[in-house]
Amino acid sequence: MSKADFAYTIADAQLDDLPSIVAIYNSTVAGRMVTADLEPVTVASRERWFHEHSPDFRPLWVMKDGAGTIIAWLSFQSFYGRPAYNATAELSIYIDEAYRGQGLGGILIRKAIEESPRIGVRTLLGFVFGHNEPSLKLLAKHGFERWAHLPRVAELDGVERDLVILGRRVE
Repeated sequence: MSKADFAYTIADAQLDDLPSIVAIYNSTVAGRMVTADLEPVTVASRERWFHEHSPDFRPLWVMKDGAGTIIAWLSFQSFYGRPAYNATAELSIYIDEAYRGQGLGGILIRKAIEESPRIGVRTLLGFVFGHNEPSLKLLAKHGFERWAHLPRVAELDGVERDLVILGRRVE
């Protein structure tokens, strides 16, 4: 069960949600734990990414509180860009700072697992920095296993960081 004890909805993102999606994403850049971007991104730079999503193939969902404010989002991204991998998708989850630690990540992961058969996904992947223990624990809690460890493949402010690839089959 989730820790979230407030009303929320999860829906397909609309283009006018993109500024909120980008703001939540950008709130993680400075922490050097969640994203490999070193500088905040712009809404314009994310428009193409937004349009790569569709409700029936690679969804992009927003989670809104009872007042309709976007508090988190989840995206499915194609893996490796070749048709033979269409049944595999990478998940990305970003949560507004004020709502972290309240179980929203688990809610979104459970929905992703539940919806995967509908969109033809049989394998889910998570790409997580090795020092991002909260995300590693969250994915492990939901049945993801460590499938790969890429040592020192990223550099954040002069510190080399590992990338861990976690995977889960969806039956």
